[in-house]
Amino acid sequence: MQRTEIEQLGEFGLIRRLTQEIKHQQSSTLLGVGDDAAVIDSGDKRVVISTDMLVEGVHFDMSYAPLKHLGYKAVSVNLSDICAMNAIPTQITVSIAVSSRFSVEALDELYAGI
Repeated sequence: MQRTEIEQLGEFGLIRRLTQEIKHQQSSTLLGVGDDAAVIDSGDKRVVISTDMLVEGVHFDMSYAPLKHLGYKAVSVNLSDICAMNAIPTQITVSIAVSSRFSVEALDELYAGI
């Protein structure tokens, strides 16, 4: 089996490769997988949806990133994607994956930034 390093394709090349066979199953999907956001036709308006995962050691370093700032960054990168699609952000959803090394108070601090 051939081994291609992700960095050879880059972000956009990887997205194209992984999604080239995906067909939209819903006619309401106006724009699917991409860099910034998806666009869904909800009937009376278009809805722009974005999600970005922030990975420790890649997008932030816990040794100097306060959790409150990390919460703020998590929202900001998604709002930026919505704005890049010329849309107005109105709502957010939050998904987090944390290990047991974090206390409840630490997560309170993360949410204070959100």
